[in-house]
Amino acid sequence: MDDLSQARTWRFAIVGAPNCGKTALFNALTGGRQKVGNYSGVTVERKLGTAVTPTGTRIDVVDLPGTYSLRARSPDEEVTRDVVMGARPDEPAPDMLIVVADATSLRAGLRLALEVQRVGRPTMLVLNMIDIARHRGIGIDEAALAATLGMPVVSATSVRRGGLDALWAALDGIIAGGIAPAGPNTWEAPGALQLRRLQGEADRLIAAAVTAPARPDTLTGRVDAVLLHPVAGLLILLALLFVMFQAVFVGAAPLMNLISAGFDGLAGLARAVLPPGLLLSFVQNGLISGVGSVLVFLPQILILFLFILLLEDLGYMARAAFLMDKIMGGAGLHGRAFIPLLSSFACAIPGIMAARVIDSRRDRLTTILVAPLMTCSARIPVYTLIIGAFIPARQVAGLFSLQGLVMFGLYAAGIASALGVSFAAKFLFWRRQPSPPFMLDLPDYKMPRPRNIGLGLMTRVRVFLRRAGTTIFSMMVVIWVLASFPAAPPGTTDPAIFHSFAAMIGRAIEPVLAPIGFNWQISMALVPGMAAREVAVAALGTVYAIQGGGGDDPMLVGHVLAQNWSLATALSLLVWYIFAPQCASTLAVIRRETGGWRWMWVTFGYMLALAYAGSFLTYNIALAFGAG
Repeated sequence: MDDLSQARTWRFAIVGAPNCGKTALFNALTGGRQKVGNYSGVTVERKLGTAVTPTGTRIDVVDLPGTYSLRARSPDEEVTRDVVMGARPDEPAPDMLIVVADATSLRAGLRLALEVQRVGRPTMLVLNMIDIARHRGIGIDEAALAATLGMPVVSATSVRRGGLDALWAALDGIIAGGIAPAGPNTWEAPGALQLRRLQGEADRLIAAAVTAPARPDTLTGRVDAVLLHPVAGLLILLALLFVMFQAVFVGAAPLMNLISAGFDGLAGLARAVLPPGLLLSFVQNGLISGVGSVLVFLPQILILFLFILLLEDLGYMARAAFLMDKIMGGAGLHGRAFIPLLSSFACAIPGIMAARVIDSRRDRLTTILVAPLMTCSARIPVYTLIIGAFIPARQVAGLFSLQGLVMFGLYAAGIASALGVSFAAKFLFWRRQPSPPFMLDLPDYKMPRPRNIGLGLMTRVRVFLRRAGTTIFSMMVVIWVLASFPAAPPGTTDPAIFHSFAAMIGRAIEPVLAPIGFNWQISMALVPGMAAREVAVAALGTVYAIQGGGGDDPMLVGHVLAQNWSLATALSLLVWYIFAPQCASTLAVIRRETGGWRWMWVTFGYMLALAYAGSFLTYNIALAFGAG
């Protein structure tokens, strides 16, 4: 290899159909920590990483959104097309294209490779998941494919040690021989007829170079006969969700108690080290009671994501999307909306961004409008605090946790409201625009990989702790200052916080929120809660700790709320958080993804109206039943 080749940084772009293992290959090449999920639509933006080959050559690797064709029918596919063409002004054109194909199902990958080849750039075909193909008795003549296609063909297994040895060797060999410059670009956006011709050519390649097993594996088919049944499949899906929310309460309690005990110890240490005064109040009431009241719910968030990651890696999520298609279609949502809405259970922001995989602008906008209604992880501290304080921890029918049932009901209410809003939007905005048919690849079932699950959970922990250390911490400083100043006038018998700026702000808002049962403490907490929903919990912890009786234990905040609120108020606040637009970051992303302010304000307005109306009805009905 000459010195110029060693010194230069090459740029390779990975392109492939959804669910072919592109992101897994990208992570294996770069050592990156991108999300890997066993369903279509994981990658909605291009990602950049650096790889170093065994001979020491540096390669910049670009991971592109999945696509079946370069026609670019959706925003994420436009990113792929522009990078492949070298048409993006903000980044250099790739020196080489790596087309990834699923070795167990080559049709989509080969058709895309034939189309990409017309762009004129040096191209390599990687047959990913070759281990699974060989296990099933599928034989692939790589030399015949390479000769017919006129490009290198390499097998790989991106999730196993040593699975990329052949690919590394091929990359080093290609670089050592000198990558040819881009040739003439003969690509034109294919129509339906051209795509059928390409598919026919891919089928001929498969017939010539691929041998099928004498007895094909039918395990996936047998399992799908049950899981995709229109009745039994939906019941199994509901049962899985039900078990997940039961586990959130039952399984998290020991770890929550451990974290709570840790913050108890920190509070005792603060009292032992610091003299009475403002500094002790700030550390004990602002930081420990505020930030601690949020961090204590980390185990519940991790249990929720453990279930989601396991189902993704297993390959079940695509089946869930298939099962939900008819229900969602009746409500005016496209079947592809299931993946963005599922992502919104983690956070509405990636869910809204994932809507880029939807071709139709109408369906994309509808998905963006309802994604914030899905119960994101930021609501878990609010729900858990109120449920733990007001719902008895008892068993129902000797099997189920009543608190888990209520949590399940809140998630179900979020899903139902999303379907209802999309149904209304269908008739208000897009009554005469039919949705295109839903097409989805169902991946084979795979055993979840502990490394993928571990990386996913660690990513979630980092995100949560970063929010606690930045947004929540900064808000707690502000709230402590507002709740501590000005000092109470001499001779007053009220708690000092009643005379603070926080009380003034809360009482100014209270008349608007009093009809739905909110006191001044809740009214005040909702304001900084716009930065992040969890901040409201931290704000209540700080306010009631300063007010007195809140204790140092974050778990005791719920007991204080039970003493100061009625059940009607608690139920009203739960309903408020189902609907309310309590997240400024989500609104900002809606503005960016829709290209203007209009749909952001539509989202803010309808969610605020639903929150107020729902809380008003809940509060007054609860009062009528004696819950005041």
